[in-house]
Amino acid sequence: MADVHLPRTLTPLFPDLPRRLDVDAATVDDAIEHLEQRWPGLRDRLCESGRPEIRPHIHFYVDRERAALDTPLASASRVDVIAAISGG
Repeated sequence: MADVHLPRTLTPLFPDLPRRLDVDAATVDDAIEHLEQRWPGLRDRLCESGRPEIRPHIHFYVDRERAALDTPLASASRVDVIAAISGG
């Protein structure tokens, strides 16, 4: 199971969404799909609508390495989802 860590900005938008959870997934995209099944609409917050791309302000890291949707996950992988915040 991959250890997924989500940004604090997502938890108020989805009831009962924890900031950390274990996901049984083969790739980053599979992990997102798992989350989408439990919390519909979460994929749209992480990925471009209608396109298989991560949103520009969202960054995925698997075991501290920058990741894409097709990045494989090992059973002990740590997945960090980081949302860039702008402002002044």
